[in-house]
Amino acid sequence: MTAFISHTTVDCINAYELSRWWQTVLDWTDDPEDPNLPGHEECMILSRDGRHKVLFIEVPEPKPATKNRIHFDLRPVEGSRDEELARLVGLGAAEVSDLRRPDGTGWVVLADPEGNEFCILRGEAEMAAGA
Repeated sequence: MTAFISHTTVDCINAYELSRWWQTVLDWTDDPEDPNLPGHEECMILSRDGRHKVLFIEVPEPKPATKNRIHFDLRPVEGSRDEELARLVGLGAAEVSDLRRPDGTGWVVLADPEGNEFCILRGEAEMAAGA
């Protein structure tokens, strides 16, 4: 007997706004049978193939000041880590910690508009090139 992850849940203050922000970051979509609307306290987004889901649920308490115990590691679909970093900061992410190394390895820790931390890694082309 086994289990599978149905979806990942993110506690937040504004489920609609945060789900929209992550939709833009990931190029994901709403569930066509249950679209997200302003004021919804629960908002689900889906990967384009429908295999991955993230549910944003409104909670009354703010994010604790401590580091997330679980977080997303993002890898650019196209382009470099640094290009994706610039795009995400332009969308409203905040840089928390720069862990890039001189040899091109490493990552950058960012926070979404509600302070949830996530990382941006090198793109596959960068990894293949040894950058």
